[in-house]
Amino acid sequence: MKLIVGLGNPGIEYQFTPHNLGFLAVDRIAEHCGAQVANRRSRALTGKCSIAGQEALLAKPETYMNLSGAAVGALVAELGLEATKDLIVIYDELDLPWGTIRIRERGSAGGHNGVKSIIAALGTQEFLRIRLGIGPDFEVGDGAKYVLAQMKKAQLALAGGMLDAASAAVKVILAEGAATAMNRFNRRKDPEDSATSS
Repeated sequence: MKLIVGLGNPGIEYQFTPHNLGFLAVDRIAEHCGAQVANRRSRALTGKCSIAGQEALLAKPETYMNLSGAAVGALVAELGLEATKDLIVIYDELDLPWGTIRIRERGSAGGHNGVKSIIAALGTQEFLRIRLGIGPDFEVGDGAKYVLAQMKKAQLALAGGMLDAASAAVKVILAEGAATAMNRFNRRKDPEDSATSS
């Protein structure tokens, strides 16, 4: 069993904000595999599906972003999973440009409170994450206000492509492994940066 968690905030007022791209990604994955994320389990909405021949549980914590670890930690424990091998967390990343995605196998929270909460709950930074870029091409005065504002039309258009890419990335991770997925998806949006792409 693989646990695929998208981070976000519950409530209609947050649904289409940049901070909820993790939730939207899980919804897109569910759509692609014919699942519904509607069962309440360990303070999260969950739904089972099969991806690349593997059983997976999709989850959207209902704890609000800053307490995501409470739900993720409970699910990992309840399912008897190893976070280092069985967990994928999908979330928004202010340090990446809009429309880009990056897969990482480990690392710090980088200022993301949801990821910080998960690291604290699990006691490890060693879990796979798919980061969805929401960085604007202008200076943001108040980061919290920016990530919780409704997405603009242009952002929504880019978000659609990112959500499809995240869904495809999960499939590649489960079918062919993280290294293959990283090689395929960790490309910079700007061609002149491609030489430094990891």
